[in-house]
Amino acid sequence: MPDWSIKDIPSQLGRSAVVTGTGGIGFEDALALARARCEIIIAGRSLEKGSSAIARIRAAFPDAKIRFEELDLASMKSVKDFGCRMRAQRSSLDMLINNAAVMAPPLRKATSDGFELQFGTNYLGHFALTAQLLPLLRNGKEPRVVNVSSLAARSGVIDFDDLQAEREYRPMRVYSQSKLACLMFAFALQTRSDVSGWGIRSIAAHPGIARTELIPNGAGPRSLQGLARSFLWFLFQSPAQGALPTLFAATSPLAEPGGYYGPDRLGETRGVPAAARVPRRAKDAAASARLWELSEKLTGVRFS
Repeated sequence: MPDWSIKDIPSQLGRSAVVTGTGGIGFEDALALARARCEIIIAGRSLEKGSSAIARIRAAFPDAKIRFEELDLASMKSVKDFGCRMRAQRSSLDMLINNAAVMAPPLRKATSDGFELQFGTNYLGHFALTAQLLPLLRNGKEPRVVNVSSLAARSGVIDFDDLQAEREYRPMRVYSQSKLACLMFAFALQTRSDVSGWGIRSIAAHPGIARTELIPNGAGPRSLQGLARSFLWFLFQSPAQGALPTLFAATSPLAEPGGYYGPDRLGETRGVPAAARVPRRAKDAAASARLWELSEKLTGVRFS
């Protein structure tokens, strides 16, 4: 495909989107969608960060139709409450971008429901959120769900024997597992949409290596990843560039249902959107079905 940029985003006037995450890729997604005149709900934990993001977007686009809603993906109650509010406030939704993430905290942490923090936030939180918003998405206009994965998914393994890393916690190994799960979820959601006639286009994307706050907020600035971010800065592309594959997946007529997109250069670390290489484990249908069934049990949601 030719080089693709935010200038190629079709008008989103009349369309609506929920974007999780108030900074980094999520902020750039919301900014670009506001430019395209989409109605946007930024969902995140911090009212302060959400308000700041909205103020910055409105400074660039004063007529932007955008607001903040509180959502803590590390809490199933918060996810359920958010879904209830959305279903009470509106009858449809056209786009869901499952973007927010936690990356490699050095010590194991748990969500309020007892899940390992990365698996619980990055994957289970978004799995439950998608189920909560499914009735609205089914009423949307050509609805899309975009799950943001990572290059780390290539080394990911779904460890069904220690899914919550209770026996052994390796920060990057657990992060990779969560991002592989996000990718598997995107593919499985498309299959179920096709079978059930939901009309949803489910697509995955990854940002390559982008200079966001994900590493400092997770592994920390003095971690190996944090030091690489500081001293090998030239390897990291901007958040705006890193957001392009997600935006392509969310808006382009060329984005295929069940597709996976990332940057096109240097091993998919940087560049413009292109088809990404799908890790072999992401294609394991038996593991995907087992993960879906287990995820419904853990989160207490059903896709129906």
